[in-house]
Amino acid sequence: MSDTSDTSTPTETARAQQQHDILIVTGMSGAGRSTVGKALEDLGWYVVDNLPTQMLGPLTELADRAGEKIPKIATVVDVRGGRFFTDPEQAVEQVRTSASARVRVLFLEATDAVLVRRFEQVRRPHPLQGDGTLLDGIGLERSRLSGLREAADVVIDTSDLNIHQLANTVTDRFADDHFVGVQVTLMSFGFKYGLPADADMVADVRFIPNPYWVPELRPHTGLDAPVSEYVLAQPGARSFVERYAAVLEPVLAGYQRENKRHATIAIGCTGGKHRSVAVVAELANLLRGMPDVAVRVKNRDLGRE
Repeated sequence: MSDTSDTSTPTETARAQQQHDILIVTGMSGAGRSTVGKALEDLGWYVVDNLPTQMLGPLTELADRAGEKIPKIATVVDVRGGRFFTDPEQAVEQVRTSASARVRVLFLEATDAVLVRRFEQVRRPHPLQGDGTLLDGIGLERSRLSGLREAADVVIDTSDLNIHQLANTVTDRFADDHFVGVQVTLMSFGFKYGLPADADMVADVRFIPNPYWVPELRPHTGLDAPVSEYVLAQPGARSFVERYAAVLEPVLAGYQRENKRHATIAIGCTGGKHRSVAVVAELANLLRGMPDVAVRVKNRDLGRE
């Protein structure tokens, strides 16, 4: 008698069930939603702009009926909808639970100062400004979107990105979107330049002696073998990397179970040049050995000193 039991792996099952994708793009006005929409169109997504939250349900039903005919749908949902922008968190949750598609939320943000500068450059009022100031409108929007940000699968801080860099970031995140595991971005950074706003987890490696104070190592970076060897040879350094990788393994497995497909893990030192860069490179080697984990490395502050 033949064995008719299901022997498919969890990854194969997930791939079979996720024949199409819905990406809800939202975030702060002025943070780059239009640029993201164009970048997604270039990647083959069908993009719907300024959709009222009440229409998320019908869009989901359309996507389910279309199936593989429209495999990737992105919709921009934001405060431009005015009185039609109601209960966005509830609308997103209903879509997540009812759709057969993989549903994700991409949230775009930027600092208040950057948003003010961008609005002043185009000489446009903020959609929620009313009789107040630009900062009043930005503050109100940030408050109204706080729940969506918490529910987001991917957060991109565009404060330091021009339109070309933002488009490239979107391409990096969504070009290989058939991968069913977790796409991990390991980011080195310098605390003196501020915490990465889009990090899901942050680790501090300033407990490792700083190669900056070794004259022959100072001009080099953590990408260079002498610095990397020095950093990893310090007491506790290699143990930290190995144990942190072990801690991340069940976390990333949990992300997969919860259908969270992107994770940004930031590793910081003082300037983002030596220790964090070396640790990120070593950690990347360990994470690449985990099943269903794709890793890319971003050294945010390298070259700023």
